[in-house]
Amino acid sequence: MAHYTAGCSAALANILLTFPVNKTMFRQQLHGLRVTPALCQLRSEGLRQLYRGLLPPVLQKTTTLALMFGLYEDLSLALLDSVPEGTPSVAVRSLAAVLAGSVEAAFMPFERVQVLLQDRKHCVRFYNTLDAFKQLRTYGLKEYYRGLTPVLLRNGPSNALFFGLRGPIKELLPTAPSPGWHLLNDFFCGGLLGALLSTAFYPVNVVKVRMQSEIGGEFRSFSHFFSLIWHERQRNVSFLFRGVHLNYQRSLLLRGMVQRKHTYLNVVQFLTRLETVQSVFPSKAAGTPSLKRLLSWMSYLPAFHHLQSKGSIVRKKLLIRRRFADGH
Repeated sequence: MAHYTAGCSAALANILLTFPVNKTMFRQQLHGLRVTPALCQLRSEGLRQLYRGLLPPVLQKTTTLALMFGLYEDLSLALLDSVPEGTPSVAVRSLAAVLAGSVEAAFMPFERVQVLLQDRKHCVRFYNTLDAFKQLRTYGLKEYYRGLTPVLLRNGPSNALFFGLRGPIKELLPTAPSPGWHLLNDFFCGGLLGALLSTAFYPVNVVKVRMQSEIGGEFRSFSHFFSLIWHERQRNVSFLFRGVHLNYQRSLLLRGMVQRKHTYLNVVQFLTRLETVQSVFPSKAAGTPSLKRLLSWMSYLPAFHHLQSKGSIVRKKLLIRRRFADGH
């Protein structure tokens, strides 16, 4: 559960903080504008329209980022238990990451509606999120998943690279002298990797936005839209990457927060279990130097004392079961 909580809470905080930045970037992706014209568009629409389209990313990102970390951990464990011995763990974990990213695509209708609400040409047509969902229903289920190809091209590979590279990148960082530096390393590692990957896949997002801005009509291919945008942007790579600086800044914050919170909750959960084992089975765990060092490390974290109180309840239940078993 810690993996799901980490992704969900970090995504919510990030969306609320960076939504205007994301909307500016969206206008640059869709229309190929520079920052100033994109900001002028938003200013002309007024403050009331600035947060139009906030609900879909809140619902989508909090869910998909929770699934990204949670499903990755669960699928990794399930696949490692089922594959033959000798299978490289890197391959198994990469497959788990791709599968987790593919499952995220099931929540694409929220992303689809977000694009429509943020596009200024649809401001009059759609009143709010619910109204957009209702109107899309008249076109059939397939319309909710317009632009599915770029979403799959983005989610699967980027997830595999993120989970595969975060360990090696963290090993290159200086050794953390304290718990605070350790969490800072996690933030830097996740943020840097997230920023690099979001930049690498930025053209895919540009095509996705263009595909999802349309309603009804023929479903044209990813290659068709890429070719169309490429010619509209005068075959200039820099025009294709307009808005990327806002994108990597937002991704740096988002992935850094998620990675830091994920590690924090994972370690807290792990050490709480260790402390429970030490209390219930002292002959096996008492006096273990590594356990003492880990528990000492956790004393720096503010949530640990709260979790200790929860752990004491678990210990009492385990002690009662143990005594009951010994008596019988």
